[in-house]
Amino acid sequence: MLRNRRLTVLLLTAIAPAVWGSTYLVTTEFLPPDRPLTAAMLRALPAGLLLVLLTRRLPSGSWWWRSLVLGSLNIGVFLALLFVAAYRLPGGLAATVGSVQPLLVAGLSALLLGERLTARTAAAAVGGIAGVTLMVLRAEARPDAVGIAAALGGAAVMASGVVLSKRWAPPAGLLAVTGWQLVAGGLLLLPVALLAEGPPPADLTARNLGGYAYLGIIGAAVAYTLWFRGISALSPTQVTFLGLLSPLVATALGWLVLGQGLTALQLLGALLAIGSVVLAQLRHRPAAPPAAPAALTAEQALRPAEFTGSRTDD
Repeated sequence: MLRNRRLTVLLLTAIAPAVWGSTYLVTTEFLPPDRPLTAAMLRALPAGLLLVLLTRRLPSGSWWWRSLVLGSLNIGVFLALLFVAAYRLPGGLAATVGSVQPLLVAGLSALLLGERLTARTAAAAVGGIAGVTLMVLRAEARPDAVGIAAALGGAAVMASGVVLSKRWAPPAGLLAVTGWQLVAGGLLLLPVALLAEGPPPADLTARNLGGYAYLGIIGAAVAYTLWFRGISALSPTQVTFLGLLSPLVATALGWLVLGQGLTALQLLGALLAIGSVVLAQLRHRPAAPPAAPAALTAEQALRPAEFTGSRTDD
């Protein structure tokens, strides 16, 4: 039963990065052009306010500043750096640099949560980077120092947000805590978006509004709730490897919906990425218990068994 429950949590958590993988398609096909920060702000702030209104719960005590920190790391600063990287780098190069995030989470989890960094985790991280590289990186991609720094910074702040989300036990329900973070991230993005891009366009079409609604309700409120639920129930390292599904879904949608080509190397990259996700979810089996003595006295047979256990890494 526990194994089935864990699998259910994994599958539900995987919905979040799969949904985020559709962001590129929705942005290019449904939203006004050249408004990435506005899209990020409208994705986070209305969804967060909606969740706060639904739960009718505000932070208390230290969770005022903790919500600001987590909202900045998981949403506000991360999305801002993500869009800087997307503008300064070809999408494939930005995704490749960002794929180091599972390795960063594994290292931070070892430092802050006491999780063991295993060779299997490191191998899965390297395989994930290789898979994303084959899926999305193009030979004509040209590096840019600012773009590379933004992509690395985005991976680092998101990794920090994932680990701190696990370290700080929330004082309220999942929807409320998700709403606090979305509001904090959206408020951080609001002045940046206004200064960089001006107010939202006044001539939004029904198609534009539908795109914003999808990103806000499905891409933020639903997806982040599932994501934070996974972090609370699973190892942060396991959860962050699911993020490799985002470029996988983006590549698949580009092929299915936009008619983009799909090469043999991209298929190989997809298999490597999937293999890395599966490898990261495998759990170590505990060592077999020592064999019982050949014969026990009556007193030994009735005495409660004593045992010691060690914590396995998830």
